[in-house]
Amino acid sequence: MASETYQEQLATFRTERTREMLRSLPKSCSDFINSIALTTSPLTRMAYTIDLGTFCEFASREIPYFSQKPASEWTDEDIDKFCARDLHTYSDYLTLYFKRTDEGDENARMFRNHECGVMRKLSSLRSFFDFLFKAERIGSNIAALVSLPKLHEKPILYLIGEEVNRLLEVAAEGDSQLTDRQKKWHQLTKKRDVAILMLFLGTGIRVSECVGIDIDDLDFHLNAVLVTRKGGNQVILYFPQEVADALRAYLQERKTIETDPENRKALFLSMQKKRISQRAVQLMVKKYCSIAVPLKKRMSPHKLRSTYATRLYHETEDIYLVADALGHSDVNTTRRHYAAMSDQRRREAAQNVHLPKNKGEENI
Repeated sequence: MASETYQEQLATFRTERTREMLRSLPKSCSDFINSIALTTSPLTRMAYTIDLGTFCEFASREIPYFSQKPASEWTDEDIDKFCARDLHTYSDYLTLYFKRTDEGDENARMFRNHECGVMRKLSSLRSFFDFLFKAERIGSNIAALVSLPKLHEKPILYLIGEEVNRLLEVAAEGDSQLTDRQKKWHQLTKKRDVAILMLFLGTGIRVSECVGIDIDDLDFHLNAVLVTRKGGNQVILYFPQEVADALRAYLQERKTIETDPENRKALFLSMQKKRISQRAVQLMVKKYCSIAVPLKKRMSPHKLRSTYATRLYHETEDIYLVADALGHSDVNTTRRHYAAMSDQRRREAAQNVHLPKNKGEENI
């Protein structure tokens, strides 16, 4: 029997994690998650389950009626007792709350949700109540009465040419701002780190796609890499020669590293000689960006993806090409983020056109 791919391993983990969390939630939550099993990914179902767990924890702590028994014992009749006021209180609760992340952990961790986070959690709750209402298991869908927060457009954060050069320079050569410990690890990881950064900047790849790449997914004859997109679809991404050179340099080093059978195919490895995690890549990007572009506090792998998309759109002004390169299933998603740049470029053009001053004005 062939071993599971990285994506299959992730799907298995997420499915098992979802089932584990559902054991402490009402039976209706399991019914809801099962009802969307054929139309959603394991990641989506796990996210829904986490959101429902957050709501149940809120109700157990903040609403006296629901504190009388564990959430796993709540019936449909219990859930039908929620009112719109409870959900409005929950919406405010989401902006700042505390919870213990591990059993036995005495210190509660603080959580904040901004507009997008509140909207996602309320949307999950709406879907859950809508499922119960349509199945005639509750008398009304009170979640539909709660307004979702208004999302404010945020400017796209990306790197310009000089900042990209500085980032790659720090990753390749190090910097005095690195701690002694970081300098030590940098000597061991710099080829890997440069290859990862070049891949983000040269293809717009997602961090989940990046960590899932196997050695056999690379083709240097075509300068291409096979990646698994969200939803499980596989696509081929092409990269420029600069990215190919960085990948080749790292690959020579990678082939000298012995790993266990489970991680033998993985392209990018951690210091523990295992497939690198998404969190490790995020921290790596943040580390180098904090030195190379200290004024841009929120840099992340996703912002490097935005850098690629922004440069591609500036070069082509083809929103469909950008959407295809990013793997967006709906071009409107891409248009909302990048189409405004055309207006920005027109404004910049207007500032660079200088006309002679109206002579009539000189006499005023």
